[in-house]
Amino acid sequence: MTGRPPLRKAAAGTIIAVLAVLVLAADQFTKYLALRDLPYEQAVHVIGDFLIFYLTRNPGAAFSLGAEVTWIFTIALAAVAVVIAWLAATRITSRLWAVCLGLLLGGVLGNLTDRIFREPGFAVGHVIDFINTPWMMPAIYNVADMFIVTMMIGVALLVLVGLQFDGTRETRKPVETEDAENPDAATQDDDEADAAASESPKA
Repeated sequence: MTGRPPLRKAAAGTIIAVLAVLVLAADQFTKYLALRDLPYEQAVHVIGDFLIFYLTRNPGAAFSLGAEVTWIFTIALAAVAVVIAWLAATRITSRLWAVCLGLLLGGVLGNLTDRIFREPGFAVGHVIDFINTPWMMPAIYNVADMFIVTMMIGVALLVLVGLQFDGTRETRKPVETEDAENPDAATQDDDEADAAASESPKA
């Protein structure tokens, strides 16, 4: 039974674009609701300590690392978005790669939008975070972060299983034995063994 044929580049690009827009919209809409309805830096226990909403503005990366160099994260996010867009236009014809990269791109664009357009200014904007799950990790994050982390794991898995951008699997050559690599040496060993057997004294 043969698998489904690979997508055309245009179709893969469409999947990536649609998923990216959906994730971007979900991220920005939830941030809008958080800014409108949540008190700033006050814990709102939604499901006990399992799910807490805690609105804050993050100038850096996770755990507010690099708060003094916000512009570096803006450049990094923009670079990732450009690379994904280039892959979508030139390389991707695999459905799984299209889905993973589309969702990843949406998450990247969600936080990049904050960096560019939110206070305190262009390219140094603070990212809106409001989701806290202390049982899982102490960081406060947002919808974009969820897609970035999970899809980075997805990308790593696709690489590990050897799935190429065109949907084919990377074939690995079987490990050859030493005898197969050196047939002359194997023949020489056999000849030496025969000679030793013929020279041994008979009972």
